[in-house]
Amino acid sequence: MDRTPGSPTRSRSLPNWLSRHLTLLVFIALVAAVLLGQFAPATAVRMKFLGDRFVDAIKIFIPFIIFGTIVSGISGMSDLRKVGRIGVKALVYFEVVTTLSLAIGILLAYLVQPGRVDRNSLPVGKAPPIAKFGWGDFFIHNITLQVLLLAIIVGIILSLHPGRLKILPYIHLATRRVFTALKYFMFLAPIGAFGGMAFTIGKYGIRSLKPLILLMGTVYGTMIIFVFVVLGGIMRYFKFSIWKYLKDIREEILIVLGTSSSEAAQPSLMLKLERMGCSQPVVGLVVPTGYSFNLDGTSIYLSMSVIFLAQLYNVHLSPGELLSIIGILMITSKGAAGVTGSGFTVLASTLTALQKIPVEGLAFLLAVDKFMSEARAITNIIGNGVATLVIAKSEGEFHVTANPPPGKVGGNQIN
Repeated sequence: MDRTPGSPTRSRSLPNWLSRHLTLLVFIALVAAVLLGQFAPATAVRMKFLGDRFVDAIKIFIPFIIFGTIVSGISGMSDLRKVGRIGVKALVYFEVVTTLSLAIGILLAYLVQPGRVDRNSLPVGKAPPIAKFGWGDFFIHNITLQVLLLAIIVGIILSLHPGRLKILPYIHLATRRVFTALKYFMFLAPIGAFGGMAFTIGKYGIRSLKPLILLMGTVYGTMIIFVFVVLGGIMRYFKFSIWKYLKDIREEILIVLGTSSSEAAQPSLMLKLERMGCSQPVVGLVVPTGYSFNLDGTSIYLSMSVIFLAQLYNVHLSPGELLSIIGILMITSKGAAGVTGSGFTVLASTLTALQKIPVEGLAFLLAVDKFMSEARAITNIIGNGVATLVIAKSEGEFHVTANPPPGKVGGNQIN
């Protein structure tokens, strides 16, 4: 039978081909972006809008996916007390792992001592504007958290409503439609990753890394150790494989690498975690909450940056002051979520509270902050996925999919 170019079979084959090769396409786009940034920086800088528009579009999906997932999950659970237990367990887990990441960042910064360099050899940028923030900003600017709270309230109300069985199918249908739209939009991921990476290389240049290569290497090395030793150990305890998990989310990792934004991969991460075997309520509660409270990569970067600046200015910090740094960062790193330029805001707040390290030292970090943002974002998204798997397993809300659909991620793949 003849197949014309516009036939249904031919039109369906393109999305399938893109799905199978999306990881490769994103990788090729990143390589092309690096080459463009290196050899045609002016042109590469103009590609910034591609990455920005891609991330902005992804952010449109996030509130609808969070709302639909949580409302469907909570209203479908027979025991509402379990919802509260999952939330509390998630917050406790986040606090423990985040504190551990802060401590590891400080420890390795002292071992490697990336700040023992001549300040005169470092590139100095214009001191960034530091915005004030507090818990009011945390709730006002954090749209994800607002949608999360609203969805929990609606889910609880709907679960108690006598007509919920008539309402739920419409919510399920709407959520599926959003995920379907997201699936097709993600085919544009190579373009978004290309734009983000091209701008970074074109704007800042690889040469700017040389004076601060030790700091960058220490940050990246620490995050690799954290992922494979700390998160890998947690995964192993719960009978998961960190290697297989990372393989399953390789597309999300590459997208984050290109765009420097963990939000760019949040919706697809949530979908994959469900396909891995995590229940919908756990995914809906843990992942969005983690994006506000479980920033492992950001915590490592912040603690190492403080120690880097202390070494740069030859400032001795007592054990009590080191504990103070951890305590301050535990609070401020969460209060700054959703505020533009939050990394420098948190660092400035911490240095101001210590009153020993000049805040002006932040200008030395500007040259490489963009290059380290990829490491922060990748570690953040890996950590949130691990948290979801662990909490789902501990709550009996992880169910292995014996026969996952072709091209989908099945739960048995990470065991």
